[in-house]
Parts: sequence; C-alpha cells; structure tokens
Amino acid sequence: MNVWIAIGVTALGCYAVKLAGLLVPAGVLERPLVRRLAALLPVALLAALTAQQTFADGRVLVLDARAVGLAAAAVALLLRAPFLVVVAVAVLVTAGVRAMGG
Repeated sequence: MNVWIAIGVTALGCYAVKLAGLLVPAGVLERPLVRRLAALLPVALLAALTAQQTFADGRVLVLDARAVGLAAAAVALLLRAPFLVVVAVAVLVTAGVRAMGG
C-alpha cells in the first residue's frame, strides 16, 4: 500500500509543479536573469547527476572504472568529438577497465 501512496503523492506533486509553471506571469519569464537561469539550470542538474552517478555508491565516495570512463569522455569532448563518439568512448573505456579488473 505504501507504493501506491508514493505514486499518488508523486503524481499530485508533478501536477502541482506543472500548474505552478502555468500560473507564473509572462512578465516574470521575460526577465533576463530568469532566462539566463533557465538556460543554465539543465546543465547544472545534468552535471550534478553525472557526478553523483559516477563518484557515489550509496553514501560512499568511490573511484572506479566509471571515473576513468568519465575522464575519457572529457578528453573526447576537448578534442571536439561528436556526442555519440563521446558516449562510445566512455562506454568502451569503462568496459575495458572493468574487464581488466578495475
């Protein structure tokens, strides 16, 4: 039963956030600060999610094959590789390190 309560609360929360977004006056959304924050927020959230998924295991900080894969992806980005190549490099390097026992 607790799962259904969580699903219901989550659904109501999503609806409330969507409704709040629709109720914001258009003048507020046109401000330069709001536009700049709206452009930067997805990048910051993606970076935080990537860091959490790469360096955390529960409540423990870990450095393993995922960190090496992320470093390889960063190098590929610096070399201006296309996005799919960056992802492929990260996957292949991570798999290679794990195959070597890392």
